[in-house]
Amino acid sequence: MATELARAAKAIAEVEGSDLQAPLADGSTTRYVNFDYAASAPALRSAVTRIHELLPTYSSVHRGAGYASQVTTQAYEDARAVVTEFVGAAGDQCLVFTRNTTDSLNLLAGCVPGPVVVLDIEHHSNLLPWKQSHVVQAGDSIGETIARVDIELQRTGAALLAVTGASNVTGEILPIRRLADLAHSRGARIVVDGAQLVPHRRVSLAADGIDYLAFSGHKVYAPFGAGVLVGRRDWLDAAAAYLAGGGAVRNVTVDRTEWAPAPARHEGGSPNVLGAAALAAACQEINSLGDAAAQHESALTDHLRWGLADIPGVEVLKIFHDVVDSVGVVSFVVEGHRAVDVARYLSTEHGIGVRDGRFCAHPLLGRLGHGDGAVRASLGLGSSSADVEVLLSALARYAAR
Repeated sequence: MATELARAAKAIAEVEGSDLQAPLADGSTTRYVNFDYAASAPALRSAVTRIHELLPTYSSVHRGAGYASQVTTQAYEDARAVVTEFVGAAGDQCLVFTRNTTDSLNLLAGCVPGPVVVLDIEHHSNLLPWKQSHVVQAGDSIGETIARVDIELQRTGAALLAVTGASNVTGEILPIRRLADLAHSRGARIVVDGAQLVPHRRVSLAADGIDYLAFSGHKVYAPFGAGVLVGRRDWLDAAAAYLAGGGAVRNVTVDRTEWAPAPARHEGGSPNVLGAAALAAACQEINSLGDAAAQHESALTDHLRWGLADIPGVEVLKIFHDVVDSVGVVSFVVEGHRAVDVARYLSTEHGIGVRDGRFCAHPLLGRLGHGDGAVRASLGLGSSSADVEVLLSALARYAAR
């Protein structure tokens, strides 16, 4: 029954580019089949509509008495409230708008008052920014990995545990509540790289015990340019301003600067109003879908994994043997073939867009035995069972050749 449901699944949201035509090697065109959601999800129509609504009153944010400035300022702060509610922030947490996940984690790196423990399976954005990092090699199981993290937290007296919510390589979801409880028991806080988790699963900082969360608008079906760091205010208020400039201060003389508290403290310069508003609109639509979004993607992901398992020579990558849930991100290799050649074939012969390479997770690809790269197929709200069938059919033809 589950297989039948997966094969009948249709897109459950309207996204831009759904009717895009892709050129093929023989000179013809075909419908573009997007399996690159994990890199950048197509914008929801509702997010694009919100941008068009705001363009007539597009003006400067804060400190403007004019009508357009007042409307724009309200839209910006309304967006902050919507996204704050969307991620279930607690009362002592505030939300800073940034450019993307990488920007958010670099901002937080300047606020951490001590060592950081991080896993070796992370995306580079959650591996490289930390100034005093202690890297833990993940085990073959979640249990073994958590035991190793516990040892390192005790050994280093770390201030922060930095973990991914869902792997951008395999889609595997880590047990965030369990990790949060562990970090807190050792006197540390936890930050979650939610770039791949937030677009696919409900996240609540309060319910999950998360101290800080970072994610990108362009992975949550909004256009490029807006990201989020949300979390406990005290570290953000105590740190130096991320961008020194207008808007980040209360008062300035030639001898002294009085910085504003967060979030203004870290939002120096004119903010990306349209990006924030579009991100909020996307969050509202995702929220309106409820559990249907996760069910839709789980069905399609199962369909994809089952299909890949039936193709000779295809190996699906996996980190842990005991993970019980994963988002719609599946990486694989075709025995005897370079990932770039597989990706080019899918694009030029079938109009299918996938990602190939090491996905900004070089240590993880190396430990999985595929340091030269793999192919990643990722899906989302605009994906359908027809898309999955197109990909599986194309790969079967490629493997047969």
